[in-house]
Amino acid sequence: MNISGKTVLITGASSGVGAAISKAMANAGGRVLLLARRENELQRVADEIKQAGGEARVYPVDLANASAVMEMARRITAEVGTPDIIVNNAGSGKWRFTEETSPEEAVQMMTVPYFSAFFVTRAFMPDMLKRNSGHIVNISSVGSRFVWPGATAYLAARWAVRGFSEALQADLYHTGIGVTLYESGVIKSPYWEHNPGSLERVPKMGLLVPALTPEQVGQAVVKGVECNKRLVVVPFLMRLTYWQHAVVPWLVQWMMTVTGYRQPR
Repeated sequence: MNISGKTVLITGASSGVGAAISKAMANAGGRVLLLARRENELQRVADEIKQAGGEARVYPVDLANASAVMEMARRITAEVGTPDIIVNNAGSGKWRFTEETSPEEAVQMMTVPYFSAFFVTRAFMPDMLKRNSGHIVNISSVGSRFVWPGATAYLAARWAVRGFSEALQADLYHTGIGVTLYESGVIKSPYWEHNPGSLERVPKMGLLVPALTPEQVGQAVVKGVECNKRLVVVPFLMRLTYWQHAVVPWLVQWMMTVTGYRQPR
């Protein structure tokens, strides 16, 4: 899909990866709609995009609230129309073992990213189907392919995002709506600062793959949409790990497990 002139909705757009994707989409000519809870941070990102010559509008919303998402969707439809591209980027969650995770935290980690992506996609899907065009991007993690110790609820939520993406691809197979699933390893983003103790749980095997900048993620997502890719995996060393996993999944999973974090007993 040619992004130039298209309306692009990005969730979790107030900082980090979401802000970088928003700027990359604007640089590609997209008219971006920025969604997250923090209005001041959204406005800061929007101002930076406008200063660079792009178009941006902010829509503060609690993406974990289905009713609030539907109300936001009605407002966006009335003001700018149905988005051409939706990027479900919002995500949260600490890397914790099961016994370290409260039931409330587990629910929150599933709500954002999975339920929030479902709420946003469902809100606009009827009009996208009527128009028979559009593109949906779901941002996930390599944790939807193989797992490691110490991030149980976080990983389960990423598997849910992968399942949602692949189910959407099946649902929309005979339509003009594309679906891209983005997955990568470590990204240098504010996530780690907001979730202290999580970075230490990255498996030693995972540390062999270079960490990405948010800007690299933004460019990869733009290319994925432009090329209508079903799956985007970056960088190359991570794609190589995927190929190895496709051939000998037990070996890759074993290495992730044995090189992973072990809780002191």
